Amino acid sequence: MLVLTRKFNEKIHIGEDIVITILESRGDGIKIGIEAPRGVKIQRGEILQAVIEANLSANVSDADAESQLKALLGRRDPEPDAEQDTSS
Repeated sequence: MLVLTRKFNEKIHIGEDIVITILESRGDGIKIGIEAPRGVKIQRGEILQAVIEANLSANVSDADAESQLKALLGRRDPEPDAEQDTSS
């Protein structure tokens, strides 16, 4: 990790088309401005982590989730004895 010390209004250039500018320093936080092409995704780390965790938890299903969903949709599993005769 590269660690830099910057002052108000100083810039950091990343590649040829990304510029980070220090806009304000207040207490234990700073405000930065980021200039980048529209196609470059810029995300805060804590938001990205929250999305990853939400996706992981959504992927783990409750053991009874299928029957709960069917009940909500008003469907039931067919009874084993009630299978339709399709021989005719």
